[in-house]
Amino acid sequence: MKNFRNLAMAGLMASIAGTATYAQSALPDLPRGFGNRPLTMIVPYGAGGGSDQLSRAMAKAIEEETGLSFQVVNKPGGGGTAAIPDFMISPPDGFTVMEHIDTAVAAYAKGDIRENPAEDWIPICIAQITFSQIYIRPDETRYTDWESLVAYIDAHPDELSIGILGKVGSMELVTMQQISDALGLKVRQVNYDKPAETYGSLIGGHVDILFEQPGDVRSFLDGGQMKPILTFLNERPSVFADVPTHREVGADFEALTRFRGFFVKKGVAPDRVEYLEAACKAGFGNPGFTEFNEAKYMNLVQSYRDREGSVQLISETVDVYRDVYEQLGIGQ
Repeated sequence: MKNFRNLAMAGLMASIAGTATYAQSALPDLPRGFGNRPLTMIVPYGAGGGSDQLSRAMAKAIEEETGLSFQVVNKPGGGGTAAIPDFMISPPDGFTVMEHIDTAVAAYAKGDIRENPAEDWIPICIAQITFSQIYIRPDETRYTDWESLVAYIDAHPDELSIGILGKVGSMELVTMQQISDALGLKVRQVNYDKPAETYGSLIGGHVDILFEQPGDVRSFLDGGQMKPILTFLNERPSVFADVPTHREVGADFEALTRFRGFFVKKGVAPDRVEYLEAACKAGFGNPGFTEFNEAKYMNLVQSYRDREGSVQLISETVDVYRDVYEQLGIGQ
């Protein structure tokens, strides 16, 4: 198994771990002619998923902090890429904001999309950065934890299936390929495009294991419908102190993170970009949004990035994905 740690990843992890300031400050003056009608917020995934939940929470927070109003529109499909054409044909006037995640960065690094999220789009903020876990059903009897799961997989190769939200080259599939290669695991991957289908695949018994982020399945964790058995992070978070990390079980690689942010098109007037960046910062500091992020475990990793910090994180992540793709044989 190749070691995936490299200078690009080291820089990325330092960027993720770095302290960011997001205390609310006075908003700039509302640009002339801006905000006189609702803004459209495009969500590239279906209703109920992490992106949808974040977008609606941030829209509400910005509305409360600034008086702007939003219409949230879900445009799922293509592993998050189907929404991009609508975003790209919208006027560069700041009235259209798109939420997107690291999947767009991966798609650009892989060559699936032409638009560089750090250059062809303008990030107004990143509002969530989190880690992933592997889940099983709590009433599962064939295995009850990571150790017994691995023993079962070794005895029954290719029998078990894992539900994953994503497409080839996504963070989810890259991470699963990394740990499968590291530990010699043989499981069948079942890819989904809609969050609800992904979550329901485990609960309904359509798959045996699930790859997800804890905040997105918090309600199922609280309801006793899912049980985490592995965390993709260098150290155990205190809230999952009894769950081993991938490094503890012998997988020596830097795990990619899930991050979500908000973008406008390149070409939007600078004063509107400045106002939207400030609005996003104010929204992040909104008490209701803070409570939302904490409830989604999004306070365990420093989540906020301003425009400059977002560009840095995205650019570093592009380099990391390209390096990982080369090592895994996933090419353009």
